Amino acid sequence: MNLEHLRALLAVIDHGTFEAAGTALQVTPSAISQRIKALESATGRVLVQRSAPCRPTSAGEVLLRTARQMVLLEEDARAALGEGGAPGLELPVAVNADSLATWFEPVLAAAATWPDTLLRLAVEDEEHSSEHLRRGHVLAAVSADPTAVSGCRTEVLGAMRYLPVAAPFVAERHRSGRGVDWQRMPVLRFNAKDDLQHSVLRGLGVTDPPPCSHVPSSEGFLAAVRAGLGWAMVPEAQLGDDLETGRLVLLRRRAHVDVTLHWQVWSLQTSRVGRLGDAVREAARALRPARAGGRRAVAAVGGSH
Repeated sequence: MNLEHLRALLAVIDHGTFEAAGTALQVTPSAISQRIKALESATGRVLVQRSAPCRPTSAGEVLLRTARQMVLLEEDARAALGEGGAPGLELPVAVNADSLATWFEPVLAAAATWPDTLLRLAVEDEEHSSEHLRRGHVLAAVSADPTAVSGCRTEVLGAMRYLPVAAPFVAERHRSGRGVDWQRMPVLRFNAKDDLQHSVLRGLGVTDPPPCSHVPSSEGFLAAVRAGLGWAMVPEAQLGDDLETGRLVLLRRRAHVDVTLHWQVWSLQTSRVGRLGDAVREAARALRPARAGGRRAVAAVGGSH
């Protein structure tokens, strides 16, 4: 398999179209098409779904990780030989929105100092980010899954603590005895994959889902809670002084969910991947120590978003 053909496959999948891939590799879309056809001829399989955006077939996914690894190894070898390599090789990484909005920010600052490396971040729920690794779309992921993907290694980063909070007037409006009416109080959900709030409700014995709004942005999610659109589980690190100032209230005393995060990354080591891992581990010092058993809750049991 020709390395330039594999580069074309990566470019098409990462950028979504043959035209964008051509721009990224500084060749014509026709040249990209010819390289993909040559690779498909060499493997005897269709590798790319010509959709909008282009997607890999199951056979294409098999080649994606191999292609990324070969490109990284080639660039590392060029650098070791003093040839410099590509000026801005992309490292695709999956990270959940809450991490990106909190403890992961120092990784971005570190990456800004790397003249030979670019980051391509895929924002994905930490319960599902390891799937990006399996499909070859990324080389590393912040994941809640402790089981290493084949060809990868995993290490514990720490835990994110989530608290059930709401605007004071929302909690007061749904006051019930010494607590709140969880069945009637509106709730927020990040997206269709976010089961954190509803799993907490199930732990509290609420079987019928209350009114629910969706806000697929970590910053917008917190803004919606502050505005009174509903209650939600919000990362403690994102709350700032909201509980001290009374801008938000804790809905259940001593209630929290700790979600253990893992760094899943290719077993193949290169200088760029190693440098990325060092930055992630340093940034993860801001997380809580992870407890044995992974996810822990006090007064409620839940998932993560």
